[in-house]
Amino acid sequence: MPYTQDIVEELNILARYNLTTTLEGIKVHKTATPETIAATHRLFEKGLLSHEDGGYLTNLGRKTAEQAQAVLDILSPTQNLF
Repeated sequence: MPYTQDIVEELNILARYNLTTTLEGIKVHKTATPETIAATHRLFEKGLLSHEDGGYLTNLGRKTAEQAQAVLDILSPTQNLF
């Protein structure tokens, strides 16, 4: 199954989280793009975020964000695998 635009937007939200601490969340303001607001709401509904407008990662959210950020690191054009 290929990535849908909704999934890409959700991954972009998860990529914004600082995984070096559990004491830092994010806040998606009402002035954000409608796509960002919708993606954040979907992540909340899926149980990955503590609040509809961002907040903190849940345990499942943290695991998902770790994997999402790892994929981005691997696929980054600056990543040297060889």
